[in-house]
Formats: sequence, C-alpha cells, structure tokens
Amino acid sequence: MPAMSFLEHLEELRRRLVYCIIAVAAGFFGCWYYAEKIYSVIQQPIMDALRHNGMADKLVVTNPVDAFNLYLKTAALAGLFVVSPFILYQTWMFISPGLYRNEKRYALPFMVSTIGLFLAGGFFGYKLVFPAALDFLIGYGKQFQPMITVHEYTNLFLSVILGLGVVFELPILVFFLALMGVVNAGWMWRNVRYSILVIFIVAAILTPTTDILNMCIFAAPMIALYLASIGIAYLVHPKQRKARAEKKRA
Repeated sequence: MPAMSFLEHLEELRRRLVYCIIAVAAGFFGCWYYAEKIYSVIQQPIMDALRHNGMADKLVVTNPVDAFNLYLKTAALAGLFVVSPFILYQTWMFISPGLYRNEKRYALPFMVSTIGLFLAGGFFGYKLVFPAALDFLIGYGKQFQPMITVHEYTNLFLSVILGLGVVFELPILVFFLALMGVVNAGWMWRNVRYSILVIFIVAAILTPTTDILNMCIFAAPMIALYLASIGIAYLVHPKQRKARAEKKRA
C-alpha cells in the first residue's frame, strides 16, 4: 500500500472521529428514553443493602436539577457503552493501515477480548464486590440514618464498576507489551511477589471499604488475571514465536 502523507493521516483521523461522535450521539438519544430504567438497575445494589438492613430504600437529591442531570449522565454513559464496539472498530481501522498483514489478524480477537474482559470486570463488581461492600458499610453504621444522595452513590458506583472493568483489561495490556518485546513471561514470573503487592495496593485504592475481606475479593481475580497474563506473554513474545517457527521448520 502507498504511504499516506501527514495531511492524509489527519483527514483519516478526522473522518474516524466524526463517525465516533455521530455514533455516541445516536447512542445517547437511543438510551435517553430508557434512562430511568437503566438507573434503576444501577441503584439496585444500594436498594438491596438498605432493605437488608431495615432502612428506607430511597436515595435523595439536594437540588431540583439533580434528577435531570443524573438521567443525562446515565444516558450518556449507557450510550457510550452501547457504541463502544463501533468506536473500537473505528480505532482499529485508523491504525490498521500501518500494520503488517499478519498483525491485522489480531483485530477480531482484540475487539472481542477487550469488550469481554471489561464486561466480566463490571459484572464481577456489580454482582459480588459492590453489594458486599455496600452491605458492610451500611450495616457498620446501622445506628445512623443514611441520607445517600444520587450524586454520591453514582460516583461510587462508577468508580468501582469502571475501575474493575479497566483492571480486567490487564491481559490485553500484557499482550501488546509482550508482542512488542517489552515484557516476557520469565520477567513477570520472577517479579510475581512484587506484582501481588502492587495488586493489593490497587485493590485497597479501589475498594470503598477498609476491611480485609473486600480487599481480598478485589485482589483475587486480579491475581488470577496476572497469572493468565504470564501464559499470554509466553505465547506472543517475539523470541517464543521465533523459537516455535524454527521448531516447525526443523
């Protein structure tokens, strides 16, 4: 393929960005109609925790525009999430002309694994980590009457769910680092003790509670993902791929 000039790269970037903006706008308007139902799913963990502790299952607002702004934010985030596969596709289409033919075969696995791991992290947080943390926090302060605002709860929800979704992308990050030869399986295995320490530090930052149990719940899948990433690094590192190719030729 002929090389693209700098201006042609800018034009291609502009075109992809326009497509992404149109998709995000369409996702927003498509989700706006369902914003109230979407938020009812978001607030389900706190409702269950309040009911479990015998408290009124209602969040509060402190400003007349809070509810409207909340649904705007909900529709925007939900719309962005819905069209994220399309955005990833546009990103890949922008960078793919600079890749070799054998590298382009990673397109579909990259998109599927990226979305799948993010969903797995969010689902893990929504079903296990976040409900357990809320139940602990509300039960611990049971002698007080909570007045939890929708703004505070939504920020906490997003920090936990999105944080875990991003953390679950660790194998993707290791895949590209190993593919470029930056890290290898041997280095990752030799530094596994330090990596586990870093994982527990990240878990302590992400978890909304201070108890050891919730921190361990956060850290356990991260450790499992790190160990799986060692295997990924072994498979895709240039030295290992070259050794397998030489073995096949022999």
